[in-house]
Amino acid sequence: MLRMTVPLVPDEGWGVLHLFCKVTPHTDAEAIIRAVKAAEEAGQQVVCFAVLGHKADVGLMVVGPDLVALRRTQTALVRPGLELDASYLSLTEVSEYARKMQVDNLDPRLHPKLPPSGKRAICFYPMSKRRDGEDNWYSLDYDRREALMREHGASGRKFAGRVLQLVTGSTGLDDFEWGVTLFATAPDDLKECVHRMRFDEVSARYADFGPFYTGVVAPIEEVLELCLVAQ
Repeated sequence: MLRMTVPLVPDEGWGVLHLFCKVTPHTDAEAIIRAVKAAEEAGQQVVCFAVLGHKADVGLMVVGPDLVALRRTQTALVRPGLELDASYLSLTEVSEYARKMQVDNLDPRLHPKLPPSGKRAICFYPMSKRRDGEDNWYSLDYDRREALMREHGASGRKFAGRVLQLVTGSTGLDDFEWGVTLFATAPDDLKECVHRMRFDEVSARYADFGPFYTGVVAPIEEVLELCLVAQ
């Protein structure tokens, strides 16, 4: 069988693949556990979480430099009876508004270490900047956009220690322009953070949001136990 061995690696950053799956009568828990362990042994980071609500059962955030390897992991996870219901592809990045930050503050954006310790609450949502009449983000000059993003960043920093935010770029890769993954110590931290930041002009006037997926981060064995019991 032909095997694709040539890596596909971004010049900067890592690939980030969010998978949202439903368990089926054919779900083989042991095979899924083996697939997660194999991905981790190959150098990928796999964040596993049990999704609350009807949108999915199992959430998997797979992070690594090689998109070919990410696709191979996707196949290994879905083959044992998980039904892939939704997904999102993005790349870690340093935004144009953060390039002046110290290198020590930039590297965690490009090469995050996940999941963060003690933060079991997770949510993911995609978003884009609006392009609608006078509310067109891309018609603003750089200085104005930078000022609005500084205000937005100041709001986010009020949640330091309680919420870790990873914004990944997906323009040209998926339906929205960014993916946002939030890790928090408690679920109400997620709610408070998103609520507070929506009052910033950059969000209130210029942002469009996709669906939210919320869950509980845990080892894959615990995630599957939660989801399979529910069946």
